Amino acid sequence: MNWTVQEGHFDSSLVTANGNKYMIGNGYLGYRGTLEEFGKEQLVAVTLAGLYDKAGDQWREPVNAPNGLFTRLTCNGQPLDVLDAELLAHIQELDIRSAIHKRETVYSISEGETLTFTAERFASADNLHLLAGRFTVRCTQDCRVVIDTGIDGEVWDINGPHLFSRLEQLKQNVLVSSAITGELGITVAVAETAVFSFGEQQMDTPGTMRRISFDALAGKTYEWFKYAAVYTGHDVSEPEAEAEMAARAAEQLGYAGLLETHRQLWEERWSRSDVVIEGDDAAQFALRYSIYQLLIIAPSESEKVSIPARGLSGQVYKGAVFWDTEMFMLPFFLHSDPRVARNLMMYRIHTLNGARRKAAEYGFLGAFYAWESQDTGDDACTLFNVNDVFTGRPMRTYFRDKQVHISADVVHGIWQYVQFTGDDSLLADGGAEVIWECARFFYSYAYYNPVKQRYEILDVTGPDEYHERVNNNAFTNALIKETLDIALRTAELLRQKHPSLYQELSEQFSGGPFLTEVKVMLEHLYVPQPDPDSLIIEQFDRYFSLEEVALADLKSRVLNKQEYWGGGNGLATTTTILKQADVVLMLNLFKHSFTKEVKQANWEFYEPRTEHGSSLSPCIYALVAADIGSPDWGYPYFMRTATVDLTGESKQYVGDFISAAHILRRTAGHGWPRCLASRA
Repeated sequence: MNWTVQEGHFDSSLVTANGNKYMIGNGYLGYRGTLEEFGKEQLVAVTLAGLYDKAGDQWREPVNAPNGLFTRLTCNGQPLDVLDAELLAHIQELDIRSAIHKRETVYSISEGETLTFTAERFASADNLHLLAGRFTVRCTQDCRVVIDTGIDGEVWDINGPHLFSRLEQLKQNVLVSSAITGELGITVAVAETAVFSFGEQQMDTPGTMRRISFDALAGKTYEWFKYAAVYTGHDVSEPEAEAEMAARAAEQLGYAGLLETHRQLWEERWSRSDVVIEGDDAAQFALRYSIYQLLIIAPSESEKVSIPARGLSGQVYKGAVFWDTEMFMLPFFLHSDPRVARNLMMYRIHTLNGARRKAAEYGFLGAFYAWESQDTGDDACTLFNVNDVFTGRPMRTYFRDKQVHISADVVHGIWQYVQFTGDDSLLADGGAEVIWECARFFYSYAYYNPVKQRYEILDVTGPDEYHERVNNNAFTNALIKETLDIALRTAELLRQKHPSLYQELSEQFSGGPFLTEVKVMLEHLYVPQPDPDSLIIEQFDRYFSLEEVALADLKSRVLNKQEYWGGGNGLATTTTILKQADVVLMLNLFKHSFTKEVKQANWEFYEPRTEHGSSLSPCIYALVAADIGSPDWGYPYFMRTATVDLTGESKQYVGDFISAAHILRRTAGHGWPRCLASRA
């Protein structure tokens, strides 16, 4: 079975897309699928998990480290760069079974004569701070070859710069480059060493480059190795010294030994994660590629980081953690690696104070989790996320302040972990406090309608972001109801198993509102239900009164392909056309609460009205189709989800960033695997 993604030629127009498509990573860092001679113009990035920086008034984003595997060749004074040199052949590939990136390029160096350059690299699954590479050169005629290699400190940033006071050192053949971030003064250090047995070496002093010059003999293969280690002040007190020691240790262990250990760990990962599809090679590969994307960004060692919406493929979406984690990625890790699942939920516990600050900012109690969460849990989301393509002005959006379901999504994730694993220690380690603070937030946010004698949730934005500031969004209300129920069930569990903790937290919340108020709200909370005749659940109040228009007809009204369909003047705002699964997502989450007939009726109703402006959407239609026993309906959506990074097809709006991978997620399926994907 094929485990390899491959391009058989070089196309400069695909440099950005291939940077996403061929990336490697290990949860600590992500390395974009760029070529060895590329620099910041080609969007090379070594993106570090959990380290953020804000430059001036620009958006806060993750920090990219200097590239310790930079390598560029010259032959007889002629630079060999795929962007400029004459290529006779070129292959770029990614082995997803072992997370190894490879390239082979054949250059023309004179009439009828060639130089072949190969390179492979991996982000170690054993030592998460380590990058390792193996390189070869082979010529068909004698020639003079120069290898410039070392640490490229010219870092690509979207909203930078982020690294200052750069210090370059040479320590007994180890290059060390360090700098500090501008906002918090965190040190980022990269150390590099090279192993070769040919040529003469010149070193920049000071500097972070080495030049290896030699006379290459025709037909002889020249091989060398590079080891680069990355540490920050978040990791250790002396990052420069630690990086230097790690690079030296890697050199002592040797490339073959490091690679073997790396391969073994990936085999063990696949033994827990793989899903076999018989009779459909395209679906099989797409699913495995999706699983690979999750495995390279999983926080296996830290409970203080989570998975950003675009993984570790760069600084897009500010490296922020969204609801994607709990709703779409968590199920995969619950099935394959509960340790990672616990880390993801512990991240929410560690960022509780940021959620408290946000709730207080808006005048509410409890915890209102960030729509775009970074290291502290404070919201990185701005009030103006999209530009009007016709005026160029930023558009006011309500992602930050009206998507209140994010707190319910967090509670859902914590409870899913506890129920799935049976590990209720997560509640004792802070999960119960999170749950109760989120319940208190919703109590303070809710409106009690004295006429209808019920609690309602007004002025919100649900998953369908084309319709902002609606009342009683079915998805949101259902998740809030679940949150209230979980708060009461958590109390009972703590009473039985952790009575001292229950007493401690009860005293903390003794001023109320607490369990009594939660119980009353739960009993009287309005949640839209299926219509007795049509079985359709109205997405929000007065949704059925919006303009009915076919999706194709609405698309014919588009004046600019990048215009945003939501907001105050968006094309879809006054119509029944949705951005993404909303009611259908609710049916997937609470599948045991609805009959097959209700699920099918709503799938058939909302499917033609859903534009799928987010890649969070097709996967849900695939899942519900499988759930109701209609895999033929769901299969196209499954394939659309699983191939989104392989094809590079996703919708962009002016104001959104490009140049980053989606995150594809998988859970167990009905007949064929159920695949989930990340945001457009």
